[in-house]
Amino acid sequence: MELAEASDRLLVAAERLYYSRGIAAVGIDDVRAAAGVSMRRLYQLYPSKEHLVAAYLDARDVRWRGRVAAHVDAAGEDPGARLLAVFDWLGLWFAEDDFRGCAFINAFGEIGGDSPLVLAAVQRHKDLFRDYLRDLAHAFPTDSPESLAAGITLLAEGAMTVAAIGTDPDAAAHAKAAAHVLLDAAR
Repeated sequence: MELAEASDRLLVAAERLYYSRGIAAVGIDDVRAAAGVSMRRLYQLYPSKEHLVAAYLDARDVRWRGRVAAHVDAAGEDPGARLLAVFDWLGLWFAEDDFRGCAFINAFGEIGGDSPLVLAAVQRHKDLFRDYLRDLAHAFPTDSPESLAAGITLLAEGAMTVAAIGTDPDAAAHAKAAAHVLLDAAR
């Protein structure tokens, strides 16, 4: 098996297992067995569980942000509609059968404080998502795009947390309603 194929298989297995069961609950051998990769090949690619978790998070980041961007792009050119589309996408994500909250916050909560590589992957994802929302806010006709971006980011991140702990089944819709208020105030 080529290195690229082994890496892909390990990352798919890691995401499925770590996201559904938690990082601490899944041993490196569980990931190896699910991927059908030898232990030697696994450690050749990822010298520690920390390296594998960080790589899984980086791969998930690319795919997750790509899904958000595709949904936003489908909303058309209107800057307000594009910002609000983020919350529509969050609602779709929250309704998925396997939704278990934000993988990045989950990873940080489990091991991020003790793992520089995982912490860096989490921070990278959150920075890139914030930057994406900032770009959307800068396209909106306002004198305060940075404040708008900060508010939209907090609403999106808060909706993820509320949806994950299950205290509001309509978290995305409520965050979208609050985003409407922000957009109206920012005009």
